Parts: sequence; C-alpha cells; structure tokens
Amino acid sequence: MVSESKSPYLRSVLESIPPYKPGLKVVGPNGRSIKLSSNESPHGPLPSVREAIARAAEELNRYPDPGAEELVSVLARRLDVPEEHIALGAGSVGVLQQLLEAVGEPGAEVVYAWRSFEAYPLLVELTGAASVRVPLKDETHDLDAIADAVTENTRMVLVCNPNNPTGTTVREEELVAFLDRIPESVLVVLDEAYHEYVRDPQVPDGVSLYRDRPNVAVLRTFSKAYGLAAVRLGFLVGHPHVAGAVRKTLVPFAVNHLAQAAGVASVGAEEELLERVADTVKERERVRDALIASGWTVPPTEANFVWLRVGEDTNDFAAECAKVGVSVRPFAGEGARVSLGTPEENDVFLSVATSYDKRR
Repeated sequence: MVSESKSPYLRSVLESIPPYKPGLKVVGPNGRSIKLSSNESPHGPLPSVREAIARAAEELNRYPDPGAEELVSVLARRLDVPEEHIALGAGSVGVLQQLLEAVGEPGAEVVYAWRSFEAYPLLVELTGAASVRVPLKDETHDLDAIADAVTENTRMVLVCNPNNPTGTTVREEELVAFLDRIPESVLVVLDEAYHEYVRDPQVPDGVSLYRDRPNVAVLRTFSKAYGLAAVRLGFLVGHPHVAGAVRKTLVPFAVNHLAQAAGVASVGAEEELLERVADTVKERERVRDALIASGWTVPPTEANFVWLRVGEDTNDFAAECAKVGVSVRPFAGEGARVSLGTPEENDVFLSVATSYDKRR
C-alpha cells in the first residue's frame, strides 16, 4: 500500500517543501476583523478601474487576449521600454515562477538574502535548483556577502528592494557596485513589488538600471499599490532573451481578461491612484513614529508595512493582536510584519503594540 506521505509517482522534493502560508484573517470582539497580514492595500480599485472590470465581465465566455497586447503597449509607453522587454504573469510571484522554470534545474543555484519573501525557497526548490540563503545584515541585504556567495553554479540572484518582510532598502550606489561584481552569466532579478511606496531618493528605480545590463531584470506587481491583489497581475521588465523566456513558460491565457482590463485602466488612472499611495506613506511614518516613541526598534521602511523584531515572543505578540481582531504576519522566533491599513485600523494595532511593549 502506498504511503500517504510518500508516493512513487510524485517528486521527492515535495516532501521537503512546505506549502505557502498566506496571511491569516482573525475575528475579534464584536466580529471585528482587521487584516494586516498580507501587505494588501486598504483601498480597492479606483472607480474608473471598477467600471473597466465591469465592462470586461460582459465577455467572460471568451478567452482573453493571449498576448495581452493592449496592456503590454500601455506598460511599454509608461515605462519607456520596448514592448518585447515586457512579460506578464499572475502577480509578480507568478512571473518569478515562470522565470525560475526557465532558469532552474538540478545543479543550478539561486542566491538570495534571508529572511526575504517567503515564496523564494518554495519556488526555487520546486525547479530542482538549490537555494543559497545569505543572512541579512542590519535587517537588509548584505550585498557584499551575496556577491561572495556567487559561484560557477549560480544562475540567478534575487534582490528584494524594498525587502519583504523588513521594508529595508539598498541604495543606488551600493546596488550599482554590486551589479558590477556579478558575472554577466548570472541573472540578477530586482524584485520591486513595493516600488510605488519608495520615497528615499537614493533608492534606485530598477528599470533605469536594467537598460544597459542584459543580465538584469525587474519584477513589478499590480497587487499592492494598485489595489488589485485579487485579479493576480504582475510583470517583468528585462531584455528580450529574458522576457521571451518568461513568455514561453506562461500558462496559456493565464493573464485573464479582467486582469488585463484592470491593468490598462489602472495605468490610465495612475496619478489619482498614487495620491492614495501618498496617504499610505503618511500612515507609515505615523505608525513607525508611534512605535518608536513607545520603545520599539523599527527599521526604516520604504514599503507598506513595518517590521518588529520580537524574537522568541513573536507568536505571543501575534496572539495578543488577534485578541482584538488584528491579524499580523508572524515569523516564529524572528519578528512580525504588520501591513498598513486605514488610520482607524492602524490605531487598533497601535493600542496593542504600545501596551505590549510597555509590559515587556
């Protein structure tokens, strides 16, 4: 009889890969539920985007445009890049999976900082490639150590900027020096899922860096700042040999009709949308200042979340938040990532965080 935990027809690597754990939703007193565990925008799509989605919904019986030509054209104009430099997918994590399918295989290595985006090891190891994790330094990427970790087996290096879950960044001068150290035979992927929230002028726009570097590509998403997490839409900007490989590994029609319509409308409404991003940035500073004033050490963040290094008390802290209906993202033994919600939601979180810190 075949064991439930091990099967002769399933890949052995699956035994060592845990499933991805999304941010949880909890319910507190009086049914209150404040979800600050998934880095979602507290704002939904703009009215013009909702209208575009509604119009697109009238054609759900038809397959979507497989090449998403209108969306690709809009993005190319917005970013001032050739259309053949853009590839789409189901969120930036979907694009990353497509890219790893094109790069990863047994014997290959993918280097990245740790802790960083939780999906990295899952996606890397599913391809048969090996993860090489380089510890963070002062809660951010240790670029020198990452460059030192590159070997003849390295196919890809991931740089999450701003980093998830710490919100910290690497700046242009150090990133350029790092890119100069990486061999042209290694692909460097700049994961910029939180790019729209960056306000530090010394943090580079990856699209400006990729242009004269054929081994550099950039990931972006509509899930965060654009408030479109539910439709799953992301894209890569890279040179034709990279973007073309990503398009080859896309499941046919994976970028659905609603996502394409929402993406086109969102780019068209970008000026209005970024006003809401500015509101989130203001909340980011308010929440961080309040945490620091109450005794927490909170690293500077350029994303839509804050990072609390709680250590062995992390799960206890998350449980305290859950008691009042606030879900945060705990990383046991390390810390908690807390997304920014509305001012009212953030105040509920702060009421827990400030009192928790005082009694420790």
